[in-house]
Amino acid sequence: MENPEFQRHIRSFVLRQGHLSNAQKRAMDEGMPHWGIDYRPEQLNLEQAFGRAAPKILEIGFGMGTATAEIARQNPAQDYLGIEVHSPGVGNLLKLIDENGLSNLRLIRHDAVEVIDNMLADGSLDGIHIFFPDPWPKKRHHKRRLIQAPLIAKLAGKLKQGGYLHAATDWEEYAAQILEVFSAETQLVNSVPQGYAPRPAYRPLTKFELRGLRLGHGVWDVIFRKR
Repeated sequence: MENPEFQRHIRSFVLRQGHLSNAQKRAMDEGMPHWGIDYRPEQLNLEQAFGRAAPKILEIGFGMGTATAEIARQNPAQDYLGIEVHSPGVGNLLKLIDENGLSNLRLIRHDAVEVIDNMLADGSLDGIHIFFPDPWPKKRHHKRRLIQAPLIAKLAGKLKQGGYLHAATDWEEYAAQILEVFSAETQLVNSVPQGYAPRPAYRPLTKFELRGLRLGHGVWDVIFRKR
């Protein structure tokens, strides 16, 4: 049985409107019919959604989408499905899709766990990205953190054998928790002998990350593979 506290956290993760700039609103209005996928509680045919057979990578919580667009631009042979609830981020990524002429990105604006539960088939994904999730730094808020054992078990089930699960954070204490949670999931094995992985070439450095590194802040990548 899943942790009831985790279930409450899932339900509290609602659509966030935020303030849309005119460009973001225009991108939402014009881009979602082309690149957006409506949430439906039924299995999504990923090859049909992208119009081709290619490796499929899921990104949970892409923020403003800058890194997501860059990853998709640099890896045109792979398809990327991004999930985000924050309207300005969705609008901004749609704008970037248009500006860069990207055809290998699709977006779902909905609660990630409901999408995972109801739309994604087991063994359908080649990779999953969770980059810089909210660390909820106060101890009393740790239960709100996205990366917890029930979710990781779900995600592991959606990966193909050999597929990867990659999380990155700039909070060392959260990195330790992520490593512990991933290590405890029996479907997964660490991609390195132990501990944290070096940043792979496909994950670009963001301006925020570069600024933090210049100030001496650390960034930790955790990459496990499906057994």
